[in-house]
Amino acid sequence: MKKKTIAESKTVLSEVMMPAYANHYGSVHGGTILKLADEAAFVAATKHARKNVVVASMDHIDFRHPVRIGDLLTLSASICHVGRTSMDVEVEITTEKIKQGTKLNIGFAYLTMVALDEKGRPAKVPGLLLKTKEEIEKNKELRLRREKRIK
Repeated sequence: MKKKTIAESKTVLSEVMMPAYANHYGSVHGGTILKLADEAAFVAATKHARKNVVVASMDHIDFRHPVRIGDLLTLSASICHVGRTSMDVEVEITTEKIKQGTKLNIGFAYLTMVALDEKGRPAKVPGLLLKTKEEIEKNKELRLRREKRIK
């Protein structure tokens, strides 16, 4: 199975936040943001594995700033570490006040996705080809994060 680069599966999803996504204060529900992070991770993992994938876990996330109705929420998902059947995906979450052009980093979500075969059993995924110093550092960081989570 040929290794793949991070760039081959990188995924960016953007969506304008509508009133149905928010509470009565105009702030978007955290659950809505987590759902979109799950969708971005799903797409990136599917592109990497070219198989059905499911979320196995989602790490801790802090919301640094509120997301408001009318904001453009953007989620950038990248595979940063690969195991035998699993993929660790980092999802960067940002918001943009469209009229002002102001962008804020909301936070990061870290999800582990598992590839499945036709019978719903874990399936082997391609390795990860790291090309830059940044990618090597991110891979190391996520590998340590994974080890800590498993303990």
